[in-house]
Amino acid sequence: MKAGRRTKQAREETRLQFASEGGDWSAVQPSDMMGSDMMGLLRSVVCVAIAAAWMRFAAVAAASWRKGDDLESPQYSLVHSESDFEIRKYNNTVWITAHEDDTSFTVGTYKGFHKLFQYIEGANLNSSRVPMTSPIMTGIVPSFGPSHSFAFIVRLYVPAAFQKSPPVALPELNLKVERLGEQCIAVRKFSGFARDSNIAKEVAKLSLSLKESPWKYTFSEKPAIGHDAYSIAQYRRPFQIFFRVNEVWVALTNLVTDDCLPKRSLQDTIHHESI
Repeated sequence: MKAGRRTKQAREETRLQFASEGGDWSAVQPSDMMGSDMMGLLRSVVCVAIAAAWMRFAAVAAASWRKGDDLESPQYSLVHSESDFEIRKYNNTVWITAHEDDTSFTVGTYKGFHKLFQYIEGANLNSSRVPMTSPIMTGIVPSFGPSHSFAFIVRLYVPAAFQKSPPVALPELNLKVERLGEQCIAVRKFSGFARDSNIAKEVAKLSLSLKESPWKYTFSEKPAIGHDAYSIAQYRRPFQIFFRVNEVWVALTNLVTDDCLPKRSLQDTIHHESI
């Protein structure tokens, strides 16, 4: 706004100078005096076009998303629950995944989800529309390179009706199908938006809770190279502001098969029963 007032003031001063010297103001070409205004107008038009495109994408995504509770999600059984974490056993799952390298969780998730959204809207060899599911899952794989970047594996759960033979994504999207067996997962819920500024804090809180529980020996803070250190699950559409639900997921190991109980916990149970 200040720049616009300065431009108008300069134009008025020039007009008065022309008039005092007997010049013909109307003969001056508009492009000579309005270059700055034209550039400002051009920038405004570009900004409006970008905003319109984003709003269109947001409207389509919101319509596809509906309410988070209405969407199909991977099935699990609850093994253990406390005020600050849960232990869940997930059945076999199928995911469509996008791999992104970036230094930002937010940017990596957005880029990956944009490709996945195109896929479910028909960017596959069958031109099939795949129902939206929940959550959007972002696996964080630490990088040991000099740039301190991360590999983000953005996952979208494949609906049961498509799991046997998921549509093949268009080659330019570079998406992959991932089939996971049964998993035992430690979960911590948190609200608000999942961002670079808060996800590490939530992971640290889950780690502390597990260290003070029978599951303290069932997770590693230094995962194998190429594997997720943890994942962030987001259950609400990206454009929902209130009542957001997110989760930190950490895969557990060193467990008793089939029930997700830690080995030490089972030994303690057996010892207690023998007494």
